[in-house]
Amino acid sequence: MKMDFTVLAPILIAFGISMVLCPILIPFLKKLKFGQFVRDDGPESHLKKSGTPTMGGLIILCSIVITSLFYVKSNPVILPVLFVTLGFGLVGFLDDYIKVVMKRSMGLHAWQKMIGQFLITAVFAYYLVNYTEVGTAVIVPFGGGYEWNLGFWYYPFLFFVVIGTVNGTNFTDGLDGLLSSITVLTATFFTVVAIGTASGLEPITCAAVGALLGFLVYNVYPAKVFMGDTGSLALGGLIASTAIMLKMPIYIVIVGFIYFVEVLSVIIQVVYFKKTGKRIFKMAPIHHHFELSGWPETKVVAIFAIVTAILCLVGLVAL
Repeated sequence: MKMDFTVLAPILIAFGISMVLCPILIPFLKKLKFGQFVRDDGPESHLKKSGTPTMGGLIILCSIVITSLFYVKSNPVILPVLFVTLGFGLVGFLDDYIKVVMKRSMGLHAWQKMIGQFLITAVFAYYLVNYTEVGTAVIVPFGGGYEWNLGFWYYPFLFFVVIGTVNGTNFTDGLDGLLSSITVLTATFFTVVAIGTASGLEPITCAAVGALLGFLVYNVYPAKVFMGDTGSLALGGLIASTAIMLKMPIYIVIVGFIYFVEVLSVIIQVVYFKKTGKRIFKMAPIHHHFELSGWPETKVVAIFAIVTAILCLVGLVAL
């Protein structure tokens, strides 16, 4: 019973904070005219979303951070995850601020984003080496608990996982409730693993679940607020760093399959277009391809969430 409350408490705290902040911050963002910029070359149905308050990721971040502060003393293992979440959230906030307030549609330059992401990942890697016992081994799915020691190659692999996941979540955030729905399921998966392995990471993964559930009330179609890069980069950092702390970065390909597909669709589209002048998908990331193929936005979100839920079950079987 004690364990049940320990798991439930951070979810309820974060959910409560999120539910309180949403009706306060959304009108404030609207008043400041922090509205979403919608690309002219995007799906035509998205043009009506222009002006919807963005930077709602601040709500998610505040909910996770405030909740985590209650548990830092008893669960110091959550500190590196909190650092990565906040770090990428800051990069996303700067990107959103430049887009929305300074009216530069592209936000941070690609090289500026990459430097920020690289520095945060480097600090995280340094902390892992010097202050944790995570080591350089990763758990292999369906390997019966086998841990593959990558040695020196673990560190470039870590950078690839973190930056790849963060950009995957960023690309996934393109439909009302899509990233929130997928990530609440992924965070739930890692919560189950964290509890089962007694890792001590469950307070922050539970906080993410609660924060996203509260945010989803206002983010489902038709969304009253978008999380922006502030939220999408922060969530990518949280998922990647949690997986790494649990020695389960390979599992992101399973439970975070949608993130992976979204990034892959963009890479394929760009490379193929440069080589042939033609497009494989009607539009990338791939969720837009399904939209332009006639799927309602709500159907795309539902199908992607169902796929993620099934793959989270597969992930548990793969342990």
